[in-house]
Amino acid sequence: MTEGPPTDRKRVWKTPPEVPLCAEADIADPGARAFVLQIGDAFFHGFVVRKAGEVAGYVDRCPHQGFPLALELDRYLTPDGSLILCGWHGAVFEPLTGECVGGPCAGGRLTPWPVQSCGGVIRTA
Repeated sequence: MTEGPPTDRKRVWKTPPEVPLCAEADIADPGARAFVLQIGDAFFHGFVVRKAGEVAGYVDRCPHQGFPLALELDRYLTPDGSLILCGWHGAVFEPLTGECVGGPCAGGRLTPWPVQSCGGVIRTA
């Protein structure tokens, strides 16, 4: 039986708009980066993917069993950078749409986290 990560912190699933996250150049293309934002007394866990000059953000929670996707910090993509990989159970997702294209939640999708890049800075939207 696979156990999940500890869930001892209160979580929220949305963030306010216009929160600067990082410079777009701080994320490789293709690449991904995790973000944890404190909102009051709770925490938001998300990640941003950069691919083909575009960015997309997702709540860091697999639709299969609700675990965070990466087993190691910022390791969200397959080795070739073509897909997002859930390290727990092997589900794979399209980086810019979040659609699950293989694994235990095929047909599902990641929960979008609205982000945008403007002037070289990635911010929440």
